[in-house]
Amino acid sequence: MDRYFFLQDATTVAKLLLGNLLIRKIDKEEIVTRIVETEAYMGITDSACHSYGGKITNRTSAMYRIGGYSYVYIIYGMHYMFNVVTADKNNPQAVLIRSVEPISPLLGEKSILTNGPGKLTKFLNIDLTFNKVDLIGNNELFLQRGLNLDFNIVCSKRININYAQESDINKLWRFYIKDNKFVSRR
Repeated sequence: MDRYFFLQDATTVAKLLLGNLLIRKIDKEEIVTRIVETEAYMGITDSACHSYGGKITNRTSAMYRIGGYSYVYIIYGMHYMFNVVTADKNNPQAVLIRSVEPISPLLGEKSILTNGPGKLTKFLNIDLTFNKVDLIGNNELFLQRGLNLDFNIVCSKRININYAQESDINKLWRFYIKDNKFVSRR
């Protein structure tokens, strides 16, 4: 995937990422997963977004990079959240990767541990060292076009954003592949 793919707004990229591959290379082994659920965060006008109102902190500064970088943060002191920055530099939008489907190596029942944003980062060993990483040309963590992009997309409200304004809570900016068993919630 090239830089231009990520220069689109977060809602567009969130839908387009579905079915594509998130690959993590650990030592010499590649763990290949298929993105099956995402959420879009639309920047300074989205009260559910960390950069709402133009907020810039050490944590949110990753969102102000050009599309194609990672934004990783920690919640509850133990769960890492992996996001892909979208749009132009200084237009702080991002897509949260909510769940992935393991493709290889085949892991049997253990693979169910990818049906949530904290679970997938644990599974892929993604932590704060992957914050502000350019995902284009990276050989440890990167995105790649999927082979099967023929599926139906479900749009719904984002999860766990009760702090946001009602108008933002009701936006259908969560996207997932219909009937995929690795989706965190239906």
